[in-house]
Amino acid sequence: MESDMGDQQNAGKCPVMHGGQTTSGHSNTDWWPESLNLDILHQHDRKTDPMGEDFDYRQEVRKLDFDALKQDMHALMTDSQAWWPADWGHYGGLMIRLAWHAAGSYRIADGRGGGGTGNQRFAPLNSWPDNASLDKARRLLWPIKKKYGNQISWADLIILAGNVAYESMGLKTFGFSFGREDIWHPEKDVYWGAEKEWLAPSDERYASVDKPDTMENPLAAVQMGLIYVNPEGVNGQSDPLKTAAQVRETFARMAMDDEETAALTVGGHTVGKCHGNGDADAIGPEPEAAPVEEQGLGWKNPNQGGVGRYALTSGIEGAWTTHPTKFDMGYFDMLLDHEWELKKSPAGANQWEPVDIKEEDKPVDVEDPSIRYNPIMTDADMGMKMDPTYRAILEAFRKDPARFQDAFARAWFKLTHRDMGPKARYIGPEVPDEDLIWQDPVPAGSTDYSVEAVKQKIAASGLSVAELVSTAWDSARTFRGSDMRGGANGARIRLAPQKDWEGNEPTRLAKVLKVYEGLSAETGASIADLIVLGGGVGIERAARDAGYAILVPFLPGRGDASDEMTDADSFAPLEPLADGFRNWQKQDYVVKPEEMLLDRAQLMGLTAPEMTVLIGGMRMLGTNHGGTKHGVFTDREGLLTNDFFVNLTDMAYRWVPTGDNLYEIRDRQSDQVKWTATRIDLVFGSHSILRAYAEVYAQDDNQEKFIEDFVAAWTKVMNADRFDVDKLGEC
Repeated sequence: MESDMGDQQNAGKCPVMHGGQTTSGHSNTDWWPESLNLDILHQHDRKTDPMGEDFDYRQEVRKLDFDALKQDMHALMTDSQAWWPADWGHYGGLMIRLAWHAAGSYRIADGRGGGGTGNQRFAPLNSWPDNASLDKARRLLWPIKKKYGNQISWADLIILAGNVAYESMGLKTFGFSFGREDIWHPEKDVYWGAEKEWLAPSDERYASVDKPDTMENPLAAVQMGLIYVNPEGVNGQSDPLKTAAQVRETFARMAMDDEETAALTVGGHTVGKCHGNGDADAIGPEPEAAPVEEQGLGWKNPNQGGVGRYALTSGIEGAWTTHPTKFDMGYFDMLLDHEWELKKSPAGANQWEPVDIKEEDKPVDVEDPSIRYNPIMTDADMGMKMDPTYRAILEAFRKDPARFQDAFARAWFKLTHRDMGPKARYIGPEVPDEDLIWQDPVPAGSTDYSVEAVKQKIAASGLSVAELVSTAWDSARTFRGSDMRGGANGARIRLAPQKDWEGNEPTRLAKVLKVYEGLSAETGASIADLIVLGGGVGIERAARDAGYAILVPFLPGRGDASDEMTDADSFAPLEPLADGFRNWQKQDYVVKPEEMLLDRAQLMGLTAPEMTVLIGGMRMLGTNHGGTKHGVFTDREGLLTNDFFVNLTDMAYRWVPTGDNLYEIRDRQSDQVKWTATRIDLVFGSHSILRAYAEVYAQDDNQEKFIEDFVAAWTKVMNADRFDVDKLGEC
C-alpha cells in the first residue's frame, strides 16, 4: 500500500536531477536577481571547446588548400538541392545574406557582434526573425565544412560564402582573410536590447524614435531581432525619409559613412530577392523553439512545400533587379528610372512596386523563366532615392560604374573584416596589400636597443610607481577582444582623442610622455615600448620594496602610430566611461559600478581571478584616478603587497555606507575611520565567488602567489594586442 502510494506521488516528477531543462527550477540569478553575475567572464571558457587546449586554429588554417576550397565553394553556388532549391539555380543571394547577417551584427560602441566567432550558429542569433532561412544556408555549407574539417572554421566559412557568392555573380572582390576562430557556446551576455519580445516597437530603444541618434547605446539595430532597420519602415509604417534617417544612424554605429552605406545598400540589393509568398502566420517556430525532429532547423513552412517560389522569410516578395544573379548596374536603373507605389506582398508586408514597367524589365520567376513579376523596393531602398545625400551618391555611382564597384568591394570587405582587428591578424593568399585606416595600422617598432639600459634610464627619470604603472595601464586598457582594437601598440594614447580623455588624466599623462619622448630620442626605443616597459619598471620597484625580487616579462618591438594612421573619430567609442581597476567613473550611471567593471574586464579578455588580482595590486600601487585613497587598504601604499585582500577580509573592521558609492572602513573597537572604499572595492568581499578569490590572496602563504599572479595578469593585458608576434613570443 505504501509502495503504491509512493509510486503515485512520484509518477509526475522529473527523474533528471541536474537541472538540464529550463523548467527544472530557478537559477541563482532567478533567486537573487540583484547579485553580480560573473558569467560574462566565463563566456569563452575553454572547457566548452571540443578541440582541446592544444588546438590552434590560426596555425591549422595555414595548412588549408585554399584553391581547392574556393573551387568547391564556387561549385556549391549552382548545385541546387531539392530540399532547399536555389533561386534561379544560384545560391548567391542566400549566401550573401548569410555572411552579411553574420558580419552585420557588429557595432562600434563596444565592438561586439560581427562574424568573427561563428556566433550565428547559436541562440539568440540563430533564431532572430531577421535570420530566418539562414539555418538552411549553414546546412548547405555543411558538406564543405565536413570535408575540410579543422582547417576551416565556421566563422571563416560563413564569411567566405558571401565573398564567393559575389565572385560567382561577377564582382571583383577586394580580398579575403582567414583566421576567425569559432566559439562553442552562445554569447548569452551580449546586450542586444531590453525588449521581451521579437520585433517590439523600436520606441523602446529611443528617447524619441523621430531622433535616431537617441537610440540606446551600445545598440545599433532598430528593433530586437533585426540586423539593421525594418524594411517595411519605422515600426513597420512606411516613411522613406524617416527610414533613411534610421539607416544613417544604424550604419554609423556599425562603422560606415554615407558613401559606404549607399554602396552597401545598392550592392546588397543588386542580387538575390526577398521571400514573402505565403501566410506568415503559418510559419513554424524558430530553430531554438522547434521540436527535436526538426534537427535544428526552424521556420517550417507548410505553404505548398515552403521552398522555391513559396519560400517565406521577411514577408516581402520579389527581386530588386531584372537579373538577380548578376552583379551589374541594374539597381540604379530600376530605382531611379521608375515611379513607385506602396503595395502589399502576398504575406501582407509593405513593399514598393513600379507604377509602370516594361515586361522585359521584370525579373523572372525563380522556378519558371516564362513567368515574370514586378520588382520590389523596401522602405530603405526608397530612402536612398528620396534622401538628398544618398540620392546624390547614387547618381554619382551611376555615372561611374568603376567607382561604384570599387566603393562596394571596399565597403563589403570592411563589413566582413571590421571585427578582425589589425592586418597582422590576416591570413591567406587573398589578403590585400593596401593598409586601410580602419585597420588601425601600426608601423614596426625597433628591437635594436638594450632593454636593460632603457629600464635603468626609466628608473632614474624621477617618475613615481603610480605614474609609471597608471600610464602603461591607461594605454593598454583600451584593448577590446570583441573586435581586436585598442591596446598599447601604436602609443595612440599620445594622439587625439586619447590624450585628452578624462580617464587618462591629461596633465599627468603629458608629464610622463614628455619624459618618454626624450628617452625615445636618446635610446631608439618606441614610445609604445617605453610606456609598457615603464609599467614593468614600476611594478618591479614596488615588489622589490615589498621584499620580492621579480622580473616583469617584456616583449619589445611596438611601433608608434601617427595622426595620419589614426581615424580619430573611430577611436571615440573606445573612451572608458569607467575603470574599476583605477577606481574611477566619469559620472554616475544607471548601471552599477561593479557591472561596468565586469564589462571592461571581459572586453580585455580577463578571467574573474585575473580581474581580482589586478584590482588588489593596482590599489596597492596607488594608481587610483586622481590619487584618491578609496580602496587603498594599506599603510604601505606603493609596495606590491596583498594588503588589499588581507584588510578586506579582516573582521576587525566594519563597513559603513556614507553616500552614493562611498563607504567608510571603521575599526570595530575604536570606531575610528581606517579607510574609505567604493562598491568596486567592497564587492570583492561581499560577492561569494569574488570573496573566495580574495581569500586565496589574503592567505599568509600566498603573498608570493599574489605577486606572481598579478604579474602574469598584467603581462597578459600589456601584450593583448601583440598580433605582430606569434604565440611563442617571436617577432
